[in-house]
Amino acid sequence: MRLATTFAAALTMVRDVVLGESIPMKTAIKITCIIRYEIDPYQREAFKEYAENWGRIVPRCGGHLVGYFLPYEGTNNVAWGLIAFDSLASYEAYKKKLKADPEARNNFAAAEAKRFILREERNFVEIVDGTFGVSAAAGAAT
Repeated sequence: MRLATTFAAALTMVRDVVLGESIPMKTAIKITCIIRYEIDPYQREAFKEYAENWGRIVPRCGGHLVGYFLPYEGTNNVAWGLIAFDSLASYEAYKKKLKADPEARNNFAAAEAKRFILREERNFVEIVDGTFGVSAAAGAAT
């Protein structure tokens, strides 16, 4: 349940942040790539560094980084990355930029050399209208 709550919170925070205030994104999010990583739990810090690197790379290459998530409670070897795009065409353009980006290539190479990612799965999901960014009703029970 905690993981579902974390993803819901992350997806509702798809905003550009300026001086601590959320403002609507300039581009409408249509699809989100959810990456499930099986990681070596003894190399958690190596994966954390890998994820932090994507924080610089993904936006530069055209993706909207929703976030990377390390295991917190429960399974200790599953991590997640969420990257949003306005279309599959945007995703394809992003992939081309990644291949040409020296820091992205170095990040992929480091992960391969250190072998902290044991398996990776990608799924593309779309938002169900009326369910994205819905706030709790005022006075609702928690």
